[in-house]
Amino acid sequence: MYPVTAPPTERTVKPQILIGETRLGDSEYRSVVRLLTWLGRVRAADVAHPRVRLWGVPAFYALGGVPALVRAAQDSGPAFVLMLAITAGYTVPLLWRRQRPGLVFAFLVVLSEVSLFLGVDSGSSATQLVALLNLGRFGAPGRLAIGLSYSLLQTFVSIVFFNSLKGSDQGASTPVLAFLAVVAVVSMAALGLAGKLVNAYIEALQEHAVRLERERDQRAQLAAATERARVAREMHDILGHTLAVIVGLAGGAAGLAEAKPKRGADTLRIIAESGRGALAELRRLLTVIHDDDPDGTPLAPQPGLTDLGALMERVRAAGPAVTLRLEGELTGLPQGLQLAVYRIVQEALTNTLKHAAPNTTVEVAVTAAPEAVVVTVEDTGPYKGSSTGEQGKGLVGMRERAALYGGQVVAGPNSRGGWTVRALLVPFPTAPDLTEKHPA
Repeated sequence: MYPVTAPPTERTVKPQILIGETRLGDSEYRSVVRLLTWLGRVRAADVAHPRVRLWGVPAFYALGGVPALVRAAQDSGPAFVLMLAITAGYTVPLLWRRQRPGLVFAFLVVLSEVSLFLGVDSGSSATQLVALLNLGRFGAPGRLAIGLSYSLLQTFVSIVFFNSLKGSDQGASTPVLAFLAVVAVVSMAALGLAGKLVNAYIEALQEHAVRLERERDQRAQLAAATERARVAREMHDILGHTLAVIVGLAGGAAGLAEAKPKRGADTLRIIAESGRGALAELRRLLTVIHDDDPDGTPLAPQPGLTDLGALMERVRAAGPAVTLRLEGELTGLPQGLQLAVYRIVQEALTNTLKHAAPNTTVEVAVTAAPEAVVVTVEDTGPYKGSSTGEQGKGLVGMRERAALYGGQVVAGPNSRGGWTVRALLVPFPTAPDLTEKHPA
């Protein structure tokens, strides 16, 4: 049974990641990407079907020995058997050219010496060059040097030997034959060595690209964890304010229970509504990683939708023309949701200030409906540089805030040459029953 090496498990790396930062022009960059993509497909096909090349190369050189086999069959039976054995000896060992490059090359060298001694010229004798190529690719550099030296010496001896057999009238062609033979031998050895160096370089680039992807994922996870901790600290003030209101109202309701029962009942209803809101915020906090404030200082009151006007003014002062459109009933939204909307708009405008030209136009729209709140921030660009669409900390933070309210954020280029951020948040999700049940 012929040996077949199991195809290795490789992680596919995109050509864009493999090239990295480059100074090539757009057309040159696209050409390099297409070339690397095509080479990647060829390599993937070779890895997926290793038997094609394993058997294809020996079969190709076996076809080169068919004319010699036909001539030997016309001469005599023993000559045909001898030529068949020599052709098989030149081609069959190539099945092990990757696993045992030194042994295959040595076997073909010995076989070529035997053929030279017997005066047999097989059309498959060029397989020695293939063995030299694989010796350069998979063998040690010292073995390649020995193999190249012996191949050159053997080439000169073979040319002189056959020239002496054909007579002195062929002497004029000896230098040309020697030159061509030397070029062929040296070229195959150089190609093998170059293939080994290129494979090693590509493997190093792939490892580097995979490491960069891993580090990018780790940075994204760290940014998400940091943003969760920041959201938790901000929500702490909201819950603290709500609980303080509940405590104050409860104390007042106790005094009104006997003197003014109606006002006491209204106060209790307000306490119930505030408590339900606090429980909803607390339920969302269960999914957030808590991180205590390192310096222990209290946080300032958190902004809401009423602070969007001041935010627009600050952005206008930096250059962009910003318009704000508010639609729907926004005053009744929970304070935590208002904070999430404010931060999403703030992060989107910050990205616009970083990447877009100062004269860009930005449209901010916040639409509140009973089932969802939609936030849209759209600018007209143009951008200072090419946008790669990578997930920075700002986009990670926006998605974390939207996910806290069962929503999502979509960002990408628009038809106006700029960038659009669209967020959807659910203000009143269906909550599980948190009422404590006691046994009867």
